[in-house]
Amino acid sequence: MSETAQRAAGVATPPGRPALLQDLISLLERAGRVFMRQREATVFIIAAALFLYFWLSTTTFMTNLNMSTLLSGYAAPIIIIAIGEVMLLICGEIDLSVGFTFTFAPFLMHYMIDFYGVPAILAILLSLLFGVVVGWVNGFVTVTLGVPSFITTLGTSLILYGLVLTTSHAYPSDVPTSALHIGKFIGSYAYAQIVWAVVLVAIFHVLLRWTPWGLHTVAVGGNQLGAREAGISSARIKYGNFMFCAVLGALVGLQTAFYDNTIDPSSGGYTPMFYSVAAAVIGGTAMLGGVGTVLGAFLGSLVLAVLEDGFLIKGISANPFNIILGAAILAAMVANVTLARLRGEGRA
Repeated sequence: MSETAQRAAGVATPPGRPALLQDLISLLERAGRVFMRQREATVFIIAAALFLYFWLSTTTFMTNLNMSTLLSGYAAPIIIIAIGEVMLLICGEIDLSVGFTFTFAPFLMHYMIDFYGVPAILAILLSLLFGVVVGWVNGFVTVTLGVPSFITTLGTSLILYGLVLTTSHAYPSDVPTSALHIGKFIGSYAYAQIVWAVVLVAIFHVLLRWTPWGLHTVAVGGNQLGAREAGISSARIKYGNFMFCAVLGALVGLQTAFYDNTIDPSSGGYTPMFYSVAAAVIGGTAMLGGVGTVLGAFLGSLVLAVLEDGFLIKGISANPFNIILGAAILAAMVANVTLARLRGEGRA
């Protein structure tokens, strides 16, 4: 009996025969098509390619010390702030002040512990609560008073930075000794920050994809009038996402202070905010709202972190580094947009 007749009659083809190989190839092709239809596919490939390149081209990239620096020092802060920016960008807003909430939160912890004798755990919680308050203020001015979020958060960023410089006299401070034992779990341990980042990515991915809050966030960003007519409170969604973003910025500020073992007024600022927005956009989040993915922002953050760490290891001068980084961001965006167009045409 021929092989074709065997298959038609339901007779199993012996393992190792060409038909089994064809079935395997077909299965892989289907899996590949499903993978490439995912919004995060392009940035995943870019991140994997960069990781492989630096692994093969340098001897120190895969050492334990560098992995700790790469994941906790570079990637984790961008990832965590990017989560908040994704939630805001999807609903059509942005927070420029998150990097200054990052800067002020550890100073607030320091003032409460060293000047007012507040217990360390309570001071940390109140510093995170401060992030919630900043987010609420941003939401109030933007949503209730109608000021564009770009202008609102630009104003609050300058206020926060002024508070940092005025209260600290532009000098760094030591992390309070009584907070160090708690700080081990927040940011001092080698991989503590990346563990926090991964857990938060998982939580917010579920929140965005499978809960009413996430569906309402997408609806508000995609069609605010339609969402309102459907009974969705766009004000509540935007207030909540502003608070999410700011409290995540406060968390990163505390983590960075514990990781560096110093509270520095020059930390934070606009740089982590811009990196996080870039990571979100590279990962497939639309600046105009309605579309976004937390997993994409996670991968976009890894792209930026691997680039920064890898190029520094290879000894590239800091002067042209931003040129290289900017070109890499543009290349990633072009690849992402091109693949998205191909998906729309049914060719990928």
